[in-house]
Formats: sequence, structure tokens, C-alpha cells
Amino acid sequence: MPDSPSIVTIRGLSKTYATGFQALKRVDLTIRRGEIFALLGPNGAGKTTLISIICGIVTPSEGSVVADGHDVVRDYRAARSKIGLVPQELSTDAFETVWSTVTFSRGLYGKPASPRHLEKVLRALSLWDKKDAKIMTLSGGMKRRVLIAKALAHEPTILFLDEPTAGVDVELRHDMWNMVRELRASGVTIILTTHYIDEAQEMADRIGVVNKGELIIVEDKDVLMRKLGKRRLTLQLQRPLDQIPAALSELALELSADHSVLTYTFDVQREHTGIAELLKRLGEHGIDFKDLHSSESSLEDIFVSLVKGQP
Repeated sequence: MPDSPSIVTIRGLSKTYATGFQALKRVDLTIRRGEIFALLGPNGAGKTTLISIICGIVTPSEGSVVADGHDVVRDYRAARSKIGLVPQELSTDAFETVWSTVTFSRGLYGKPASPRHLEKVLRALSLWDKKDAKIMTLSGGMKRRVLIAKALAHEPTILFLDEPTAGVDVELRHDMWNMVRELRASGVTIILTTHYIDEAQEMADRIGVVNKGELIIVEDKDVLMRKLGKRRLTLQLQRPLDQIPAALSELALELSADHSVLTYTFDVQREHTGIAELLKRLGEHGIDFKDLHSSESSLEDIFVSLVKGQP
């Protein structure tokens, strides 16, 4: 998707609150039309502040945001009409019915009534048979679907999902992943924040990592995995090893706490992995193994190493 035109353009975005806390520091980011973009970062990193500024809920201290052709400060109403936001909290009017709450949401944006569009949204979210139910009677998972239906009621081109599957069971998480893919297929650009690294790994086309108010990396998911991914070769030893011989100290070897497993870490990008040399040198030192297997680092490993590596 490298040639897709941008739908959100963020330039020099900073936010300092009245307390003096700097939540964002000169963030530059371009989000491509039709992609799923995952924003990762620890609590307090600035993810929610960034989303809140794009959605017009928080005013930036510096910088600009253009959403689908509209400046979010100068042209607030037009920009906001292009954006759907699914917040983290389950905040809906509990006494309303599903149908009346999505109808009201559409009307908030001055859109003409469209029962056909609302029916399509509710059917896509498996909510059609609940359209006359009061929200207070629904399960947590169904309430979250109602939030998504509300966000889609006015036909936005950009959908923000702030921790969309927090607190929902695994089965519902997979249902929601499928639904997000279908939304993207229908032309909606999806930006999600998540604490679940597997969610970003499963869903995203590109990933941005925010830490301490700074965007420390933005990369295509597959490129990120290749660039920063490491492979591990795990060797189950025939006999416990007291320590790694000094002659092997320059190799990236770790000995397990019970002295029975050696782990060799190597860079998948390198032309020579050094495995053949490693096995030869282990043999020379009489270190035999009964089993070996290799594994790639996960996105979680990469994320932790990125955040740890930042001063």
C-alpha cells in the first residue's frame, strides 16, 4: 500500500497541559487511506492525547492535523464529520434502545435519516436482533459493539478504536478483528490503540510506537519484524553446564538458570548466522546437545526492546 494517498497528516504536533506536563513532543505522522494503523505504547505514553487531538476533543499546543482534507482546528465540524471514535470506556445511555442511540448519533452530525445505512451497520455488528433492546440489558461485548455502531452511524472515512477489545473475551476479540478487516475492505481507514501486542501483529498494516510523548518508530509491520526481529536457537544440553567456557564468551550465548539450556541469539538480516561455527565450537569444547529448535522474536519482544532502549 505504499502509494496510497494520505488521509491523516500530522505535522509538528505538541501538547503541554496547564500543569506543565508535556504529553506530546513534535509528532509527525502520515496515515494512508485504507490502512489499519496500530498505535502502541505503554500507559501514559501519549496515545490517547494524540487521538483526542485528531478527534478535536483536545486542542494542540503546537502543530497541525488534517483529516481527510480538513484542518481539525480551523475546520472542526467538517473534520469531525469524517471521523468515528470508539472510546475505551463503555459510556452509552443505558436507558435508550440500540436503534434510538445510533439514530441520535447520526443526527448529531447533521446527516439525513438513513434507516438502510443503520440497518447495514447493525447487521454487520450482529446487533440487528437487539435493535429494540435497551442498552442496559446487553452484555459488555454487545455494549462495545453498540459503541462501534454509534461511531459508524454518520458514515465516517476514518475510524479510531481506542483499546477496542479491552476486557472482552478471546472469542469476541476474534469476531472484532474480522469486523475491523471488513470495515477496512469497505473503504474505512482504521487507527487503533491496543495493549494487546498480538492484536497489532494480527491486524495492522503499519505500526507506530509512542513512548514519553514521542513517536519513536513508524514502520510497515513486516519490515519492523524483519528489521528488529531476532532469531533464537535453543539447545537442550545432554549434561548440565556449570558455565559458558571463556573461549566462547564473544558469542551471543545465554545459559539457563538450571544450566541445562543454551540460547544463541542471531540477527536474521545477517548473511552469516554463525550457527555452523557455533555448533563446531561447541563440539570442540565437548558440549553435546540432545535437541535444538529456533524461534523468531515476537512483536512484543521488539516493542519491549524499543521502549527499553529509549532514554
